[in-house]
Amino acid sequence: MSSLSRELVFLILQFLDEEKFKETVHKLEQESGFFFNMKHFEDQVQAGEWDEVERYLCGFTKVEDNRYSMKIFFEIRKQKYLEALDRQDRAKAVEILVKDLKVFASFNEDLFKEITQLLTLDNFRQNEQLSKYGDTKSARNIMLVELKKLIEANPLFRDKLAFPAFKSSRLRTLINQSLNWQHQLCKNPRPNPDIKTLFTDHSCNPTANGARPPPTNSPLVGPIPKAGAFPPIGAHGPFQTVVSPSPGAIAGWMSNSSPSLPHPAVAAGPGGLVQSSNAAAFLKHPRTPTGMTGMDYQSADSEHLMKRIRAGQSDEVSFSGVAHTPNVYSQDDLTKAVVRTLNQGSNVMSMDFHPQQQTILLVGTNVGEISLWEVGSRERLAHKSFKLWDLSAASMPLQTALLNDAGISVNRCVWGPDGLMLGVAFSKHIVQIYTFNPTGELRQHLEIDAHVGGVNDIAFAHPNKQLCIVTCGDDKTIKVWDAVAGRRQYTFEGHEAPVYSVCPHHKENIQFIFSTAIDGKIKAWLYDCLGSRVDYDAPGHWCTMMAYSADGTRLFSCGTSKEGESHLVEWNESEGAIKRTYLGFRKRSLGVVQFDTTRNRFLAAGDEFQIKFWDMDNTNMLIAVDADGGLPASPRLRFNKEGSLLAVTTSDSGIKILANSDGLRLIRMLESRAIDKNRVPSEPINSKPLIVNALGPMGNVSGAIASTLDRPDRVPPAVSINSLGTMDSSRLVDVKPRIVDDGDKVKSWKIPDVSDSSQMKALRLPDSMAPSKVVRLIYTNSGLALLALTSSAVHKLWKWQRSERNPSGKATAYVVPQLWQPPSGTLMTNDINDGKPAEESAACIALSKNDSYVMSASGGKVSLFNMMTFKVMTMFMLPPPAATFLAFHPQDNNIIAIGMEDSTIQIYNVRVDEVKTKLKGHQNRITGLAFSQTLNALVSSGADAQLCMWSIDKWEKLKCRLIQAPAGRQSPLVGETKVQFHNDQTHLLVVHDSQISIYDSKLECSRSWSPKDTLPAPISSAIYSCDGLLVYAGFCDGAVGVFDADNLRLRCRIAPSAYIPSFTGSSTTTYPFVIAAHPSEPYQIALGMSDGAVHVVEPSDTELKWGGTPSQDNGSLPSNSSNPSLAGQPSDLPPR
Repeated sequence: MSSLSRELVFLILQFLDEEKFKETVHKLEQESGFFFNMKHFEDQVQAGEWDEVERYLCGFTKVEDNRYSMKIFFEIRKQKYLEALDRQDRAKAVEILVKDLKVFASFNEDLFKEITQLLTLDNFRQNEQLSKYGDTKSARNIMLVELKKLIEANPLFRDKLAFPAFKSSRLRTLINQSLNWQHQLCKNPRPNPDIKTLFTDHSCNPTANGARPPPTNSPLVGPIPKAGAFPPIGAHGPFQTVVSPSPGAIAGWMSNSSPSLPHPAVAAGPGGLVQSSNAAAFLKHPRTPTGMTGMDYQSADSEHLMKRIRAGQSDEVSFSGVAHTPNVYSQDDLTKAVVRTLNQGSNVMSMDFHPQQQTILLVGTNVGEISLWEVGSRERLAHKSFKLWDLSAASMPLQTALLNDAGISVNRCVWGPDGLMLGVAFSKHIVQIYTFNPTGELRQHLEIDAHVGGVNDIAFAHPNKQLCIVTCGDDKTIKVWDAVAGRRQYTFEGHEAPVYSVCPHHKENIQFIFSTAIDGKIKAWLYDCLGSRVDYDAPGHWCTMMAYSADGTRLFSCGTSKEGESHLVEWNESEGAIKRTYLGFRKRSLGVVQFDTTRNRFLAAGDEFQIKFWDMDNTNMLIAVDADGGLPASPRLRFNKEGSLLAVTTSDSGIKILANSDGLRLIRMLESRAIDKNRVPSEPINSKPLIVNALGPMGNVSGAIASTLDRPDRVPPAVSINSLGTMDSSRLVDVKPRIVDDGDKVKSWKIPDVSDSSQMKALRLPDSMAPSKVVRLIYTNSGLALLALTSSAVHKLWKWQRSERNPSGKATAYVVPQLWQPPSGTLMTNDINDGKPAEESAACIALSKNDSYVMSASGGKVSLFNMMTFKVMTMFMLPPPAATFLAFHPQDNNIIAIGMEDSTIQIYNVRVDEVKTKLKGHQNRITGLAFSQTLNALVSSGADAQLCMWSIDKWEKLKCRLIQAPAGRQSPLVGETKVQFHNDQTHLLVVHDSQISIYDSKLECSRSWSPKDTLPAPISSAIYSCDGLLVYAGFCDGAVGVFDADNLRLRCRIAPSAYIPSFTGSSTTTYPFVIAAHPSEPYQIALGMSDGAVHVVEPSDTELKWGGTPSQDNGSLPSNSSNPSLAGQPSDLPPR
């Protein structure tokens, strides 16, 4: 609709309102969707007209549009449900539950169960969370406050909450002007024309004498009434609006989906995502897009092949032309023995073994991390936290999705066919491709904004002898990308639901792709954009994955229905029919069952807290193993290429490695190699070729030499286990591949002490304000700015601009930023306590996830500032006691944990301006707070040097522990103690002036380091790097230490003379009072100094990282640790 047509609707709305056509007004508001009348909406809610409320809302948004809309509909239906229960109308309550609330069950099953259980209570107020529910009127008013904020924050209502400003009776005025103009054009205008209709143009009849009177501008259609009654709409609330998210982003609204689901965005996604406008026509009328040339290998052979892959049903049909000898196996061939347990630290979503290096395991998690593990040595060889490589190139839907919810999960991670490349599909829009070389380095290769919503699967293929990437997503499409440049080559449309998985394959030199969608449809595509060649149904009609046997001759699929029925089947490709169905699944699986194939012999699937095995030629299950317990209901699993090892996920965010007889020999060989490595001096890194015995094919263990790798120019030939027995022992030390993360690159610094400015890049940020000690310092979550809070209660914000030298606009020591202020010149200044100087008051600060507002305090009230205008949006918590620490709840930005000067912790709801509860357990003021979603806990620290852990469900104290005093310090300790969770959400960094320590989830100290030797001064501050691999610590003599996060080994000491040119080492030494770590650059830090300066520090070359070979200044075990597993040498510690 054009802008003028839109304005005409507003004129009609005004006219109808002035004429008192009330129902018609609201009907037009709803049908046009141009103006949301908040007053009408409030009246309907307060009257309990729930059907009308939803009908009116539906003119502007639907349940599945975004998380704000979903929350709006949920609150309304929940209120309707509670009112029915309050009236004791159980039948109506059940009807509402089934018809209105069940739609939310797929997004938060636990919440739906809890709502259902209210039916069993005599009074739903017996539920703790509803204990404060008052009468119906007050409950509706409270809900209205919430609904108004959600509506104002919902981008779909942007520009629809205020009626345009124009004069009253504007439509009448325009009609009068038109009639006056028509009257002027009359050949014989009369002085007092009689207007009888608006249906035709006005024309005056000729006068008696033919005279032409002067035109008149008087109203022709009656008087203009007074201004209408369209209500004024209030201003937006304190929380800013956000850009409209994509439909696919809705999946993360209530909570993360079940850990057992492989693709949360699909499993939880709504059925009503954006439809492909021409999906049906696409299937019925195949077409070739202009400018798209066909691949040279697609010929009549391809059509002949696809004609043989048709939908249909038959009983047992054998493969034509393919003979399978019966499998002969022994129990030793099955991977049953648990040989390794790896602690990933977050929920594992996907795994894949390297296709050549058989003990290298790629892992992706629900927090967007990927890791590389050497399962033989239990070492985590590489670790990458999620970050956008180029935010400026990200599409607006992607930026919006991340702005609304920064959480992101790996849906699938997979190696390329030659192991030189790996791909990662994420739950929001993108895939990332890394290259992998024999030195073990992962390099960023491609970042592709691939789909709207989640990218549910990724695979590699070789159409036309060119390596390509195949992806599928929530937008119901399959796309093919050039693996070199990232250009899109094909888009396949035709599915009517989000596409769950893809399976590229080739037969008779014909390349094709199988795809499955969550409506159970299986389609097959040639690389020719002529539409799907196959369309048939998968058993279960829901989430299904397909895989071929190792020799590519047999096709299998495994899927689970919405009702929990699992189906593992073999297909007859030539007939499109099921050849056999494997038996042994639980009748109601608790999650989507995962499966894998190995050695052309076995199938394995995770079900019923077990791993179940089948012989491919026998429908009856061979055996089920529980891997010594600890498996989730539907564990994920993955074989290595030779089938000797099986990786299985555990319920405690770990991985178990199961082995058969070959795998056991492999693991023992790796263990003996580690012993030999300790006995024999190792040669310099890269001084001779890598030997990849356990990394290459091992099908024939008795053979002397295994087959060479696909890329001999990149990786030397593999050798068998037996051939290793005759090798010189000095070469054994290099058999294990050296896979290292960015922190251990070959080019890393070898200088343990950085004392000169030429060895690093340091930038003192410009500051025209009066100097005052920096007491708090944080980067914005985007990494584009740095925010400091000074002891004078004033905030300072530095912003970096995009330029040729800094195209990303991220914070860097190479470009000078701007000390930014809004045009008004306003300063963000905290409220202070008149009875106590700001310099003596505890300061605290917390930033919202989308960087739009900051919460801060300096001894007075807590202030909420708008980061764009620096204006105070609200203030609360009048002291005493004063707030000393702030932390946002990880799942709800409206819930804040506030540490207080009186040693309590207040759980405060900003939305309703209410303290939900007070936590008591410390003896002195609170100095640190850290949430863990994995542990579902809050950890607090205080000036009493005590740690307390609290559940965030019921806010109950779980445990308390005093931190241990190092040797030579009087116990118990006192003084400020800070805490920060590692990326794995289970390990905790504890900082005190006497030590930095790592604690586990039970608050047991696993490693600590105390000032000594080259770093003797007390510790002022410490923080994890963004990737969790390093710990940066500041010292009261101005030095900075860089430590390995695993073991607190000192990697590097940065002397104050390296970043403070005028440093003299006098008794009045300035020092870093606080350290901040960049959110996406692990080697960049910012130092807030005691003299008010702020320095940004990073290595002088992007290829150079902090530290080289770790010094022997190792972190020590606590002397009285109660954890027996920590009593050995560092190498015996379980990896994280």
